[in-house]
Amino acid sequence: MNKQFLSLCAIALAYTSVAAQDEPNESMKLQKLDEVVISDSRFELKRENSGKTVIKITAEELLQNQGKTVAEIINTKSGIEINGSRGRDGAVLGVSARGGRGKQVLIVIDGVRVSNPSSPSSEYDLRLLATANIESIEIIKGAASTLYGTNAATAVINITTKKASNEAISGNFQTSLGTQQTKDNQNYNLSRFSNSAQVSGTLNKFDYSVGFLNRYSDGLSAFVSSADEKDFYSEYSTDVKIGYKFSESFKVQVYGNQTKIKTAYDESFGTVANPLYESKQERVGLASVFSYNESGSINMNAAYSNYDAEDMGSYPGAFKGDNYTVDVYNKYNFNDKFYTILGVNYIQDESEFSELKKITITDPYANIVYVSPFGLNVNAGARFNNNSEYGSHVVYNINPSYSYKLDNGYVKVLSSYATSYITPSLSQLFGFFGANPELNPEENSTIEGGLEYANDKLRLSALYFNRDENETIVYGSEGYENIDGFIKAQGVEVELDWSLCENLTWNANYTFTERKGDNAIRIPKHKVNTSFNYQLSDATFASVSYAYTGDRLDTDFSTFSDVSLDSFSLVNLYVSHQLINNKLRVFVNAQNLLNEEFVETVGYTTLGRNFSLGLNLNL
Repeated sequence: MNKQFLSLCAIALAYTSVAAQDEPNESMKLQKLDEVVISDSRFELKRENSGKTVIKITAEELLQNQGKTVAEIINTKSGIEINGSRGRDGAVLGVSARGGRGKQVLIVIDGVRVSNPSSPSSEYDLRLLATANIESIEIIKGAASTLYGTNAATAVINITTKKASNEAISGNFQTSLGTQQTKDNQNYNLSRFSNSAQVSGTLNKFDYSVGFLNRYSDGLSAFVSSADEKDFYSEYSTDVKIGYKFSESFKVQVYGNQTKIKTAYDESFGTVANPLYESKQERVGLASVFSYNESGSINMNAAYSNYDAEDMGSYPGAFKGDNYTVDVYNKYNFNDKFYTILGVNYIQDESEFSELKKITITDPYANIVYVSPFGLNVNAGARFNNNSEYGSHVVYNINPSYSYKLDNGYVKVLSSYATSYITPSLSQLFGFFGANPELNPEENSTIEGGLEYANDKLRLSALYFNRDENETIVYGSEGYENIDGFIKAQGVEVELDWSLCENLTWNANYTFTERKGDNAIRIPKHKVNTSFNYQLSDATFASVSYAYTGDRLDTDFSTFSDVSLDSFSLVNLYVSHQLINNKLRVFVNAQNLLNEEFVETVGYTTLGRNFSLGLNLNL
């Protein structure tokens, strides 16, 4: 067997054989009955009072997935498929939720919508997100435009970044190294490196946080080819946060981020020897909260983002865009029964074509949540969308649920009907290819219903959804146009979280998705994710996971025909150990442990068996 492989195994065994310490950082407790969710209402409500099956990725779960990207972690959740997340670093990511496309998934970071106005569908590039800087993630699926506006049609991925430490100064440092190899080229050369550092603290009324991350990988070709060319990927990210607490009722925070990625890639045209892609994101923002009467608060989130990308391939191009967002809303809680939000959201997107083009969106919105003393809960609201190009549009939601309390837990029946909208992108309205300034917004309507049961050890939920897409924007014979009644999607999502015993938990989900109206490219009909998580000792944690991705279609661009891709299964292993209690942790991550061969996108490479080793230091 390869000597480098034996060396990696020896290091892994050494990591896990050190004597146990006193207390773990990784909690095995699920806290199902007391779990609080926020994204579906913007209020902290117990899960039993929420009319949605909100997916919550906690800080503990992120800790148990060190060494993985944001896309890899999210891809294990029900209803989500991220094409490219199983490929080489730097692969283009295609996000799908409930049979939709990337433009129907909204990314929110610290309360602010993020999207790239220079991209054809205004999608946000998940490669620009660093896992090490994230505190938690909540995912709500279904139409959510009432609270979140445009693009919130199939899911909202709500990301909260890490907060400043309560100490005067503290630091967190992470590093990992690993392999990046295909099934047939198991050389075990170290070719993936990641480092991050965050220093933060609180001094009286002032708090601060500074973070830095870099990733680099080299060793895998983007295309499946005999040349075995190495296509590198690099990423640099810097985050700065400064907050000031003027009083117990008034807080302000300013922040900034710069992320740069650069990657080599392959192309079938072959006219450029070494094509490259570069992208830079710069964001600055302000968040403030003014609390009053102990039950109300006025909140403001404002941000400016700049995106600058260049494609240096056979068809070179520069893509530049700016985005301004302001969201101001009043929250008020009436006796823990009525939770109300009244707000206005302003967005301005700009991008350069033959000349600078922009659109503005001004949306007043209102939402109310009623939590009755007898189990009935209602979440309802509406948004009046005003767009500088197509005029006005109304979306709304009604989300009743009923929770029946048991001696140790509850049973919840939930249902929802909601509409959403997707604003035409600047490229579709004013771009160089097939632009149509007369486009209307895409419309989605989603109906769903389900059951959830939970006690202090188990949470089980099952949900059915049915979604209609209308006024879908497609590229026709004369350019972009709206087509009515084009796409329909339906499916079932089942989720399980079970504490089998004190130190062992089982998480599983199953998704069935059926999309009609087109060829449903890269959307599997069946998908399963499951993991067993075991606290071996106070200091040692282990997790083994299994992921099944069913048959699906893809387009072979060498023949411009659709081909069927076989299903595949992946087994992953993660082990971590505390060398110094609450200070130093080491981990081993093994992906595709059985070295299965599979195709994710026709013609592109996927990862075989790979290992990564790392450490996490708190000071």
